[in-house]
Amino acid sequence: MDIQDWRSFLLPYDQAVDEMVVKFQSIANEYRKLGKYSPIEQVQGRVKSISSIMEKMAKQSISFEDLEERMSDMAGLRLICQFVEDIEIVVELIRTREDMTVIEETNYVDHSKPSGYRSYHMIVLYPVYSVLGLKKVRCEIQIRTLGMNFWSIIEHSLSYKYPTSLPADVTRRLKNAADAAFAMDQEMSGIRLDILEAQGRYQAKAKLVGDVMNNIQNIYENSEKIAMRRAQENLLDMIRRDELDGIRHFGSELDEKAEKNKIQRLYDN
Repeated sequence: MDIQDWRSFLLPYDQAVDEMVVKFQSIANEYRKLGKYSPIEQVQGRVKSISSIMEKMAKQSISFEDLEERMSDMAGLRLICQFVEDIEIVVELIRTREDMTVIEETNYVDHSKPSGYRSYHMIVLYPVYSVLGLKKVRCEIQIRTLGMNFWSIIEHSLSYKYPTSLPADVTRRLKNAADAAFAMDQEMSGIRLDILEAQGRYQAKAKLVGDVMNNIQNIYENSEKIAMRRAQENLLDMIRRDELDGIRHFGSELDEKAEKNKIQRLYDN
């Protein structure tokens, strides 16, 4: 297979990854726009490089004819969560989607690899519609926490230095690090409600401040620059004192003034 054939071969995989990244990012954004906590913190996607595919073919004795059937991770997505509990939520979300079909699942979260690796793997068939017609592409989705992802990146980086096998001392240290990362995940789960409450308050405050500032800029015309400056300083003073109720009340007053003066708020556009 020459380089041009490879590019044509991988086009559906590129399309599948691009579409799925957008879809899962949209899911995360939808949660946030609704004022809800998103179980998906980050979305990452990639298609294996030609060299990586060929290395894996050589290592696992995969022929060109069997490539699509035997290599399920040429297209890959990572869905990264804040908490271990979020992983099952995301897994169930994928199971119920009608635009992809789950064909395989492997739970490395509850049953880690000997190296300490933890993640939840799902192989899905994703339909890609192109000028050549419909093609169902195999894609591997890895769902893991931030801690699991950090550990995995480090382990993968070390594989370049030690392509055959890791030294015993490095292996031991990696395993200890994996156990420590999972212990951290469990500790974070113990204070999950406190963390979510703090994050929710921060997000609510950020949205409220943005809305109030937009309203200030919309209400006061250039002829009222002094009044605008005072309003902004008033808002800044309440932010410094962390007076969320005060900001909310100030925002309501501005809403009333905007309505009275028949001014449409910018954040309603």
